[in-house]
Amino acid sequence: MSYLTSNPNQTENSSTIIVIRPPYFYISGFTGIPHMEYYYVFLCFVYLISLVGNTFIMIVIYVDQNLHSPKYIAVFSLAFTDVCESTAQVPKLLDMFLFGRQFISYNQCLANLFFVFFFLTMQSFNLIILSYDRLVAICCPLRYHMLVTHRSMFQLTGAAWFGSLLTVLIAVGLITRLSFCRSVVINSYFCDHGPLFRLAAPCSDVLPNIIISYLNPCLVFYIPMVFIIGSYICISHALFTITLPQDRHRAIKTCASHLILVAVFYLPIIITFLLQSLIPTNLRIINLSLTSVLPPMLNPIIYVLKTEEFKESAKKLISRILQRAVAPGQSTLNS
Repeated sequence: MSYLTSNPNQTENSSTIIVIRPPYFYISGFTGIPHMEYYYVFLCFVYLISLVGNTFIMIVIYVDQNLHSPKYIAVFSLAFTDVCESTAQVPKLLDMFLFGRQFISYNQCLANLFFVFFFLTMQSFNLIILSYDRLVAICCPLRYHMLVTHRSMFQLTGAAWFGSLLTVLIAVGLITRLSFCRSVVINSYFCDHGPLFRLAAPCSDVLPNIIISYLNPCLVFYIPMVFIIGSYICISHALFTITLPQDRHRAIKTCASHLILVAVFYLPIIITFLLQSLIPTNLRIINLSLTSVLPPMLNPIIYVLKTEEFKESAKKLISRILQRAVAPGQSTLNS
């Protein structure tokens, strides 16, 4: 399991370059912790709540014409990303560790790596777009409808999807050039980028992969976090100029919910990346796995469902559904 013998069927020759690709990898997951099946059941429960909540948000935004505003383009993108991100991780995680299928093929491993980091990156960029919306709404209210339009939001969201695709494709593309001639055990709960490329260190030049492993977190997590902190410093300054207490309270309430969402998403990831050499593998897995499932579950609760506009739309949709469900029964009784 731990070592791989070179197999001619799994090698690619290109003049003098031989790339050794193993037929499979082994995802180690947690080590030395008993009764972890309860933790996986908990992740499954959180995943189901996230799936239902974010799907409900997308349905409400799609159905209600009043929510077809520029802001809700970013909200819809965030809900869709949350569904995809948790789906890219949790079902596969449950299949591996609850049913003992911890071997994963080379191609499946790269696909798992791509989709997990792609949607994780997109989630970070969505939070930037939402913080930009709050920044303009509070600091430049008179210019909000000029700066935040359907066109600008579609452009920002499209750029975010393209940027996520590009950064993750580069990281995955650099993995394909590596030879894995020794261990095939990945010390993580999925095909994690760092533990994966380090397996090739004895056999390949992993310097480009190391550079990407430092560059991508800066682009995806550190810079967005700095931008969001800066935006909320500007927002805090602007809140002191709001004279009406009710307007100030409403703005603070909206921003506080967004800040909670940002903290839940960014802080565990940034702490894990900064202290990765000091954090044990099991603690790192718990930290990152919770970060992957909790924000998608909390996003609908903290951000969207606390917005009065969305709550009114949701109530109208639910009442229409209930009326349609009750109406056939009433017509049957009357007849």
